[in-house]
Amino acid sequence: MNITKYYMFIQRKNRKFFGVKHLFFLLISVAWLYSGGVNAKNTHVPSSIEQPMHCLAFSPYVDNLSPDYGAQPSKQLIGELLDNVLKHTPFRCIMTYGVLGGLENIFYQAQQRKIKVIAILWIDNDPIVNTQSISKGIYLAREFKDTIIKVSCGSEVRTRRDYAYDKEITRCLLALREAKISQPIATIDTWWEWCNRSVNCQKTSFSEQVDWIGINIFPWWENIYSTLHECVSAEHAADFHLARLAQVQRANPDKEVIITEFGWPANTVAQTGEASIKCATASLQNQALVVQSTLKQLAQKKATGVVFEAFSERWKAAKEGGSGGFWGICEGVAPYACNKYLNFK
Repeated sequence: MNITKYYMFIQRKNRKFFGVKHLFFLLISVAWLYSGGVNAKNTHVPSSIEQPMHCLAFSPYVDNLSPDYGAQPSKQLIGELLDNVLKHTPFRCIMTYGVLGGLENIFYQAQQRKIKVIAILWIDNDPIVNTQSISKGIYLAREFKDTIIKVSCGSEVRTRRDYAYDKEITRCLLALREAKISQPIATIDTWWEWCNRSVNCQKTSFSEQVDWIGINIFPWWENIYSTLHECVSAEHAADFHLARLAQVQRANPDKEVIITEFGWPANTVAQTGEASIKCATASLQNQALVVQSTLKQLAQKKATGVVFEAFSERWKAAKEGGSGGFWGICEGVAPYACNKYLNFK
């Protein structure tokens, strides 16, 4: 079977649409069965001196908000959500998913609260919108240079689009280089993509273009859609996360590698596939276990990690299956109560 053709057979249109996790893990399974750019000079300081941080993925599409339609998140709402993070969690760093459509207001609100930000410029299949994102991203990186600590050209672009928009990622990286922003730059994708779709993890064509590497790891989805690894329980999720991190680090020893998304659903609505997981259960207790045990191991390794996510987003339920609307460590409806089993002391 041609892996690329299979990969392209099942794709989603962008972050707003269903299929990225399903596609990723189906690809892993097929590759397991059948497996046997333009370089930009790295001008940033070596990653070994980067200060490790624990961050929280932040998207303000709570309550009935959706990126697909309707009103944008207001400045007031963004401020309220960030205040909730400060009050109920120890996180003083967030990762954001775009700089357009009202999301640009996050950075001022974060600055006022002394919250650091890893900023993702959303890159997809529309070059015009990508150009807008790149231009706005450069402006924001300069305007909030003490708040934005890292910048990524896209997230899971290859997972969504195969190699079709590699040139858009490279265009973004080159634009940020030419703008001479002070922050280190990268592109984020699943650990599988950063292993070059190989069970023997290898460098990718982006390895020499970036200052750091962001990898997303979700054993929950692998349990459903992949046969590459044995079923991973909540008790063993942290070990799985760190094992994948080690793989990518070995393939890229000169780069700082960050787990840019990891987490566990707090609940699920039983659906085909998800209902049949025998080793893993979606629950508040298991979410707390996965988050806390992973953060503990990351701290021991002095590695940066980003918990996915701050607030559950109800709009995802129709897009990502039964667990889609339950990934937040805080609820996605007011008053945005946080997981009572999380103990960060």
